[in-house]
Amino acid sequence: MPKVILQRWIKEMHGKMGDVVFKRTPRGETIMTKCPDMSKVKWSPAQKAHRKRFKLASAYAKAAMADPNIRALYEKQASKAHKRPRDLAISDYFKGKSLISRNNAKHV
Repeated sequence: MPKVILQRWIKEMHGKMGDVVFKRTPRGETIMTKCPDMSKVKWSPAQKAHRKRFKLASAYAKAAMADPNIRALYEKQASKAHKRPRDLAISDYFKGKSLISRNNAKHV
């Protein structure tokens, strides 16, 4: 269901309406795209493996954002790189960097 915020005209809109998706870009712009039909797609073994790795990377990013100390480090790096903290955490996971294990090692 799309969500519309009205302020004089339409201030913001996001969600799905029929086969159209309204979403916001990282820059804050709203775009409209057609929903892809993925019903007949057969994923290759490499694609399935990457999806599993991305799921693990996303879980790492969620855990990193839950820790206030690590989140502060990612927010500082993100502001310098003009990126989102979660995106940097996902990138670090794929590069083999883990601030969670380093942070926990300091407290032991």
